[in-house]
Amino acid sequence: MAAIISPQAFVHPEARLGNNVQIHPFAYIDANVEIGDNTIVRAHASILSGARIGRDNVIYEGAVISASPQDFRWKGCDSFVRIGNKTVIREHVIINRSIYKDGETSIGNNSFIMAQTHIGHDSAIGNYCVLGNAVKIAGDVRIGNYSILSSNALVHQGFNIGEWVLIKGGTRVNGNVPPFCIMAHNPISYSGVNAFVMRKAKKSEQLIEDIAQCYRHIYQSNTSVFNALRRIEIDIPSSEERDQVLNFIRKHDFKLAAVKQDLFD
Repeated sequence: MAAIISPQAFVHPEARLGNNVQIHPFAYIDANVEIGDNTIVRAHASILSGARIGRDNVIYEGAVISASPQDFRWKGCDSFVRIGNKTVIREHVIINRSIYKDGETSIGNNSFIMAQTHIGHDSAIGNYCVLGNAVKIAGDVRIGNYSILSSNALVHQGFNIGEWVLIKGGTRVNGNVPPFCIMAHNPISYSGVNAFVMRKAKKSEQLIEDIAQCYRHIYQSNTSVFNALRRIEIDIPSSEERDQVLNFIRKHDFKLAAVKQDLFD
């Protein structure tokens, strides 16, 4: 079925629309845009040059996809925002495209981006993520699959959030957050493991306890991160999840959220 376009919408003749795409009144679809099958663009949304949107998405009123980067380093080059499939983008969300030629800002599949959230240039949001109302993501941020950022959370530029993480509302993330954690408060602090969501994913109680023990070593043992990692390798049985924790911290321990810097000696 051909795209269904309201006569009150503007769709550039060079835009490429899939089957059964719906464009509601007063939406704006720029040139150099691709929208996959069955995606709905609601009233007053703006899909700007460089947007690459998959199938079965819903983009709500007032959202701006592929807005120009808010960064002085951007010199007007062509770049992209890439959105997967079955993702919902609610009212007045703004997603900036990359500052680099042919670079991209990306959102995965099956994610839910709530109203007034802003995602900065060159950030990458994984699959099955939830970003609450008015979450602010700076540039060059990475957020792993299945992670949740509650309303008004703020992530500073260049930091990484692992998979299965919960960031509580209003928390300012100024460091890297390893997988399976709950982080809260300001300044940011470790608040346990994301057991509720892991149980929803049918992860075993023993595995959840093993992950909790990993973080007792890291955040609650008053030792260096180096020694904490050695203890984890000795004390906790090997598993994909344990190794995910170890690998993340080895890669990112130069700035790990909620650990005092004097513990890195």
